[in-house]
Amino acid sequence: MKALTWHGKRDVRVDNVPDPVLKDPTDVIVNITSTGLCGSDLHLYELLGAYLDPGDILGHEPMGIVEETGTDVTALAPGDRVVVPFNVSCGTCHMCGQGLHSQCETTQVTAYGKGAALFGYTKLYGQVPGGQAEYLRVPFGDRLPVKVPHGPPDDRFVYLSDVLPTAWQAVEYAEVPPGGSIAVLGLGPIGDMCTRIAAHRGAAQVIGIDLVPERLARAKARGVEVFDLESYGDKLAEAVRDATGGRGPDAVIDAVGMEAHGSPAAKGAQQLTTLLPDALAARLMERAGVDPLPALRLAVDLVRRGGTVSVSGVYGGAADPLPLLTMFDKQIQLRMGQANVRRWTDDLLPLVTEGDPLGVEDFATHRLPLTEAPAAYEMFQKKRDGAVKVLFQP
Repeated sequence: MKALTWHGKRDVRVDNVPDPVLKDPTDVIVNITSTGLCGSDLHLYELLGAYLDPGDILGHEPMGIVEETGTDVTALAPGDRVVVPFNVSCGTCHMCGQGLHSQCETTQVTAYGKGAALFGYTKLYGQVPGGQAEYLRVPFGDRLPVKVPHGPPDDRFVYLSDVLPTAWQAVEYAEVPPGGSIAVLGLGPIGDMCTRIAAHRGAAQVIGIDLVPERLARAKARGVEVFDLESYGDKLAEAVRDATGGRGPDAVIDAVGMEAHGSPAAKGAQQLTTLLPDALAARLMERAGVDPLPALRLAVDLVRRGGTVSVSGVYGGAADPLPLLTMFDKQIQLRMGQANVRRWTDDLLPLVTEGDPLGVEDFATHRLPLTEAPAAYEMFQKKRDGAVKVLFQP
């Protein structure tokens, strides 16, 4: 089969690799019909090579048709249409029972002290072959895949793999009071969807902050009050407070994470690790790694006293300095974590099967064959051609 594989920094290729096979009686094989390119994939493209091997298959946002089922699978049959959540979660352990599927005790990567395994995401998370491929082996066939109806286009459902549950959890964690205000930092796929979900769930004022004109225009077209980071510069926090009664928003979502602009020293340190031998780079990242933190610091600055900061953007630093004095003084609540995808899919299914209140059918900006994935990674990283969300059709 064809699959997108990692070969080095900014070097991904579509290779011919062996088809996946059933390994356990609870496995299913899925013929992938659509699979997304995620902002988190750019961390593999640029920074996390110390935890990848050449030939690793990338991607964690797939859906498709069940091709084959293991002997113990009873909930699915060949021909069923499914979405595959990016957490590899069993659905039966203590953590899954608490709705913490990202901490699944069956698939926790204890060798690295990490939570649940993830599809297509480094040794840190199990080195499980990913979904930017023609076929995918999916474990826990009775509990992990999300069965969806035939008929509507893939765009209606594919975001259940990551974008929708990640954004839903970010808004849930933000705890916006009824009729309250929320600001979202970063209007990439997750941030954009956070603004839509926040408005759908009753936030009276939704603010979006970014520096890419196309992303700002896209959010503004859906009624979001947008602020251009480059235009306001160091006056941004004052302008947002002025727009929210002088207090600041009730909640702020950081949907940017480690890719934040504006911290050259931390960015330089990140890039340095990509020049080191893998073993040394891994030790450095695990013990002394730092992230650019302008987005998180801005979130702390913007949020009103007693408000909530919800972090959905991925951070990877082991030694990140936080402004704890300010956070303590402002009595800020801070919530974060990998999305517990399967926890939220039942809540989200009605929003993609009964109308389209979140605008998923036209959410993608680019739909491309998998053979164009290497160029799409470069386009997405450089924010060219209005790229917000890319879907591949293997």
